[in-house]
Amino acid sequence: MQYINVANQGVKSLLPYQAGKPIEELERELGITDIVKLASNENPFGFPESAKKAIQAQLDHLTRYPDANGFELKEAIAKKFGVLPNQITLGNGSNDLLELFAHTFAGEGDEVIYSQYAFIVYPLVTKAINAVAKEIPAKDWGHDLNGFLTALSDKTKLIFIANPNNPTGNFLTEAELDTFLTKVPENVIMVLDEAYTEFTHPNERVNSFALLDKYPNLIVSRSLSKAYGLAGLRIGYAVSNPEIADLLNRVRQPFNCNSLALTSAIAVMNDDAFVEKVAENNRQEMKRYEAFCQQYGLDFIPSKGNFITIDFKQPAAPIYDALLREGVIVRPIAGYGMPNHLRISIGLPQENNKFFTALKKVLNLGNEK
Repeated sequence: MQYINVANQGVKSLLPYQAGKPIEELERELGITDIVKLASNENPFGFPESAKKAIQAQLDHLTRYPDANGFELKEAIAKKFGVLPNQITLGNGSNDLLELFAHTFAGEGDEVIYSQYAFIVYPLVTKAINAVAKEIPAKDWGHDLNGFLTALSDKTKLIFIANPNNPTGNFLTEAELDTFLTKVPENVIMVLDEAYTEFTHPNERVNSFALLDKYPNLIVSRSLSKAYGLAGLRIGYAVSNPEIADLLNRVRQPFNCNSLALTSAIAVMNDDAFVEKVAENNRQEMKRYEAFCQQYGLDFIPSKGNFITIDFKQPAAPIYDALLREGVIVRPIAGYGMPNHLRISIGLPQENNKFFTALKKVLNLGNEK
């Protein structure tokens, strides 16, 4: 029996999501140590102390189910960002929320719009529900908003836009998004995925929650995996108008956020000092990556995220493999249709130094350009 014949049509075309290689796997494969992982856009400062203390206080209560409604976390988010608790939906990471949006608002035959070179989960959730994927060709590696508008039809149910975009790092300004949203029909749900918003400079950051007052079809999705350092606990949140939040919470699985994730998220929500430390390191180290690429004549895509994507003008797989042997894990993105590129997460200075040294060795970059 071939059970692929039993699966729905959309699932048949899917491949499993390929995560960044774990450090432990590379240790097993090559028997090396002193490995740095710059593959999964994780927080290089580790788990925040505020979350550790919150977890310690929660350990004696793990025989109880978590708060299914996440009351305290919603209150903390609402207070921090000036929204209402009934606008908030909690997710087991923002990936959980992306799947939730698709299940709630689209189905077989409906159209979902997203960009070429956008987060790979968008096509994954679209095809899993047997919806029609409309991938819009990228413009300078980023979102072609006019192309999105041209693709709209009476079957369009969802639009996904990541800002900053993963894996390219492209960024749309608030004015660009505002103008775009004025042209999106109110019956089309627009998802603004802001998993990396904390890495944008405060002077340019989109005030996305203010846009909710103008556009009732907007959902803003955020993650606590990156700047907040909670990737291993899987926690994210979405803010929308209360009617949309009510629909999402009807579909959301009960207890989708575990107790340790909830209590950690509450603790870090107001840990502004930790988040700013992370963002400042990212700003300074991003400048070093850009300078390195310019010094050695490497093309890169300017990024507003906590990663940079380098174009090697040749298949990047051998470069990736050679870096592994130097104890450096980065992210190949051929699965995004970018076989000549590698995406490198911005780490701590010493981690980035190891990458620079390894890449110079692998590419024999002895001479400055």
